[in-house]
Amino acid sequence: MIENIYHNEQLISVIIRAQYQDDGINFFTPDSFSQQLAYMNRRKGYEIPPHVHNPVKREVSYTQEVLFIKSGCVRIDYYDNDRNYLRSRILNQGDVVLLSDGGHGFFMCEDSEIIEVKQGPYAGDKDKTRFEPIEDERVRFD
Repeated sequence: MIENIYHNEQLISVIIRAQYQDDGINFFTPDSFSQQLAYMNRRKGYEIPPHVHNPVKREVSYTQEVLFIKSGCVRIDYYDNDRNYLRSRILNQGDVVLLSDGGHGFFMCEDSEIIEVKQGPYAGDKDKTRFEPIEDERVRFD
């Protein structure tokens, strides 16, 4: 199960549920994204030839990140770039989410372990602008 979340026709997130399964390789991101997200399912004996990655100069303007929910339950709250709340989703153990645009916040519904992958190097306080989260009574899952 794949859920693409859009705001004003802009892809802001891709959720890959733990139950998702398919054959071969599937990319869920456009080539233009600075963070690429794919799923691979290969049979025993399939071989990916050894390789190195060539140096390719890339310019990254915005951080995109991928979170792997290792354990627990996490509510992700989505915002637009002007910090307006949009909607929320629940992520469970094994789910993966790409955050590609807009804002986001997280509420731990249970003790949770999360693995995060994003572009570096980390720029500290220059990397993000924090703001107040949505009040619990306003959370919606439409």
